[in-house]
Amino acid sequence: MAVETERIPARPRRLGDRLAVLRERDFRLFFVGYTTSLLGSSMAPVAVAFAVLDGGGGGTALGWVMAARILPVVLMLLAGGVIADRLGGRRVMLGSEASRGLVQAVFAALLAAGRAPVWAMVVLVAVWGVGEALFMPAFGAIVPDLVRRKELLGDANTLLGLARSVSTVAGPALAGVVTAASGPAAVLLVDALTYGVGALALARLRLPERKAPGAGPGPSMIRELREGWAEFTARPWFWITTAQMGLFNLLVWAPFLVLGPLTSQRELGGARAWGLVMGVYGAGAVLGGLLMLGRRPGRPLAVATLAALGWALPSAAFGAGLALPWVAAGALVAGVGSAVCGALFSTTTQEWVPRELLGRMTAYGSLGAFALGPLGLAVAGPVADHLGAARVLAAGALWQVAATAVVLALPAVRDRTWDEPDDAKAPSPQDHPDRAR
Repeated sequence: MAVETERIPARPRRLGDRLAVLRERDFRLFFVGYTTSLLGSSMAPVAVAFAVLDGGGGGTALGWVMAARILPVVLMLLAGGVIADRLGGRRVMLGSEASRGLVQAVFAALLAAGRAPVWAMVVLVAVWGVGEALFMPAFGAIVPDLVRRKELLGDANTLLGLARSVSTVAGPALAGVVTAASGPAAVLLVDALTYGVGALALARLRLPERKAPGAGPGPSMIRELREGWAEFTARPWFWITTAQMGLFNLLVWAPFLVLGPLTSQRELGGARAWGLVMGVYGAGAVLGGLLMLGRRPGRPLAVATLAALGWALPSAAFGAGLALPWVAAGALVAGVGSAVCGALFSTTTQEWVPRELLGRMTAYGSLGAFALGPLGLAVAGPVADHLGAARVLAAGALWQVAATAVVLALPAVRDRTWDEPDDAKAPSPQDHPDRAR
């Protein structure tokens, strides 16, 4: 798709200028559908948890159901990247929305009929997870096609990030109200309907479709994954930031999510304190998204890396035994930083990676960033039992500071500008036939 080169002001002052991307028909349709679908997706985990518990299941059953959603995402993510590059993001996302909507409708019907054993929940949630694994790489691949001017791509990613931040706060709260009033089945039915809205919006997009495969067998999935890996490793800015995020999730964010509630319960007054911290974090993410609208810093990776430093603050406040207002203040800054990081990393990837590789590159980036997260969640508690929660949280904060300094010292991240050409020349399997075997 041709991209217009007309420039818009780097720092528009009027709100209308900052929301100019919403005048793009395809993006506007996608934004409405995605936001609606995302709200339902944010409600569903609350309903699933109470469906398990109300059905007589305990912690073990709930753990099985939760793992059944995560495991397919990890196992299928790379395959999802290949499929997105083969078929195009729109087709894959449309199938994902339709399949997940059907799953939730069946789940709601079983709950309403009182016939939802744990094994059935595990199967349904696993199919739901496969749909998410297909959706994630396709999402990264489709966004550049939704805007005609590349100058608006950053605003598009910022608004989509805002939608995620708002749904993270609003979805669980709304789910709690609906579950209390009408039960988990009602929430899952609402989720199924929101997937339908998302699918309808995708169906109405006017995007160029991928060319149909030619006659004869195409390249194998393994070969395409190898090509994607070669392109991934040929771009230092990409694998460096992916490694940084992966270690962040292992050493900083996972311990924070496990030990933050524990510390809040022991020292800050309980669940209400933890709810305040996470609520302020969400508010910070919304604020960060609003601040990013219409802004395009000259060195995006350097700014994103600096913004990531904010994630050290709430862990440091917990580790230092500070009062709740200080922890909340740290969470606010971390939330702002999360929005800045997310918008800039998404935009740089979509601008600097060729369209035909975006699905696979997004998949490799997502897998590298989040694969170690479950390990961090599993070991945070035992390590804290041995060393103390405060020390683990403080160590995470120190790691984030040190990692930020190291990454900023690397020219591939520090000096990279928007207009710098991507010099990645990854050898293709055609150049090296032995790699395609």
